[in-house]
Order: sequence, then structure tokens, then C-alpha cells
Amino acid sequence: MIPWGGVTCCLSAAALYLLGRSSGRDADILKNVTRVNQLKELAQLLELDSSKLLPFIVAVSGRVGSDSPIKCEHSGIRGVIVEETAEQHFLKHNETGSWVQDSALMLSMSKEVPWFLDDGTSRVNVVGARGATGFALTVGSEVFEESGRSLVRGTLDYLQGLKMLGVKRIERVLPTGMPLTIVGEAVKDDIGDFRIQKPDKGPFYVSPKSLDQLISNLGKWSRWYKYASMGLTVFGVFLITKHVIDHVLERRRRRELQKRVLDAAAKRSEPESEGSDGARENVQDSTKKEGAVPDLCVICLEREYNAVFVSCGHMCCCTACSSQLSSCPLCRRRIDQVVKTYRH
Repeated sequence: MIPWGGVTCCLSAAALYLLGRSSGRDADILKNVTRVNQLKELAQLLELDSSKLLPFIVAVSGRVGSDSPIKCEHSGIRGVIVEETAEQHFLKHNETGSWVQDSALMLSMSKEVPWFLDDGTSRVNVVGARGATGFALTVGSEVFEESGRSLVRGTLDYLQGLKMLGVKRIERVLPTGMPLTIVGEAVKDDIGDFRIQKPDKGPFYVSPKSLDQLISNLGKWSRWYKYASMGLTVFGVFLITKHVIDHVLERRRRRELQKRVLDAAAKRSEPESEGSDGARENVQDSTKKEGAVPDLCVICLEREYNAVFVSCGHMCCCTACSSQLSSCPLCRRRIDQVVKTYRH
């Protein structure tokens, strides 16, 4: 039987190790990106890097801005990216007949306008921030609108097994003026404007944290993943080793019990005039030819075994001896139940 517990631990350890390597590699990459202290320096840096074929990865910081920001309907916050969702909350009958709360998405809407980062010295446009690592919108407003108490509507919903509670509306927004740090590819478009975008190959981060904080967090996660990987590896190897040792010991106990049964069968079948050694050899020879072991209880060696142990499934004892046991003689597992068997 395959030790699935140990195998699962080892596979999980391998996955965590790969995550740790990935986080550590990202931290090393962020350490080597070009830091732009002031956005007005970006033009000069691009000119110096124009001869290189590789994407020019930079880290810039500034505050979110836009020439045409969006005004949120419920909160009134001005932002450059706005997402609005509406969920219908209701009670419904489950299989047992009781009421359980559930929800269903009614509306999911997203808006975005051209936006940029501004640090007071210059500005740089940002493209494709939604696909960046670390990008998250803040909750601008969260409103719950209760459903109306119409008698007709309530009766129809009740007949369908529903009780409408109301609609929950959530606005998430990237507000103007919010400080951000962006790591990405810096390019200059045809009209001379600078923008930060996702590189074909390389890191792309959009986060309210500073670059040093991003590097520190990635380093911490990398170490945590590696420590967890080591722990799971040790535990998985322990489980596999324990399974192998238990299997070897079980086979040894099985051979010893079979030898006891063969000896007992030889003693029972030996003629009074013959020695026990010859009879035992005859029984053993016949057993080898038939490929079976006498059906004797391994404890008393007198009665035939007729009891199955739950949950290991071994059958090697009679019911009389089984009532005195707490663990299986073969595998040493705890006996939860003894089931008597019958033969035709």
C-alpha cells in the first residue's frame, strides 16, 4: 500500500520549495532594477539605455492622477479605476427544509480612464496596471439596500422557496492622490510621452508599498516557504520510513505466525508412532505444494480462525481469542470491531 500521507507531504514540500525559489528570484530581480528617484530623470535614463535590446525595467514612485477622473456614484470619491458589484442576498430552502443564506451576483461593472503617476517633477503614464502583481483596489463604499415588503412579491418568492433580503453594492476604487510604487518597463511613445507597462519578460508590480518593503516581503515569504518545505520534507520522509518499517515488521510477524501455525498443524497430525519432525516436514511440504497455510488461530493454535478485524481487515484469530485482543497480531493496528465469519 502506498503511503499517501508521506507522498502528499513530499509533493507539498516540493511545491513550497518552488514558490520559495520564485519569491527569492523576484526579490533579487527587484534589487537590480533601476530606481528612478525623480520622474524627470526618466528621459535621461531612457536615452542612456536606448542602445540595449532588453526591456528597460525601472521602479518609479508618485501619486495617482488623471485629467478626467471618475466620480464614484455612492462614495463621491474620484478615482482612475472603479469597479462596482451588486449581489442579491436571499434565504432559500435546503434539502433538510431549513432556511440558509445565499447570494447571487447581479451586476459587475468596471471603468478606467487614462492615468499617470506624478511626483511633482514630472509624470509618467501607466498602462495595464490591472495585470500587475500586488495591484488592489480599496473599498470606496459598501451599501446594503433592503428589499421592498410587497405582499405579492413576498408570496411568490416564498412559493419558490426564497426570501429576498436585499442588494449589497460595493464600490472599489483606485483613488487619485494615492501614492504608488510601480516596477515595470519604461518606454517612450511616438508623441514623446513616457509610460510604464508590463514587460514581455520581467517583473511588473503595482503596490502602495515602497520598493524596499516589496523586497523585504518577498525575502520573508521566500524564507518561510523554504522553512515550511524543509519541515514537510522531514515529516513526509518520516511517514514513508515509518510505513516501510511497519511493512517489514508485519511481514516478519506474518512469517513467524505462519511458522507457529505450521508447527501446530504438524503436531496435531503426527501419528503416535512417528516423530514430530517428520510430520512437520510433511505438513510443510504439502503446504508449499498447495500454496496455503492451515486455517488455525495464531493465538490458541487449536481452533480455526473465523474473525475479521475492523479496520485492518486481517483474519487470523478465532472469535474466542479475538475477544481478548486490543490490537491485530499482524499489523498491530487497533481493533475497532470483530466480525465473525461463516464458511460453507
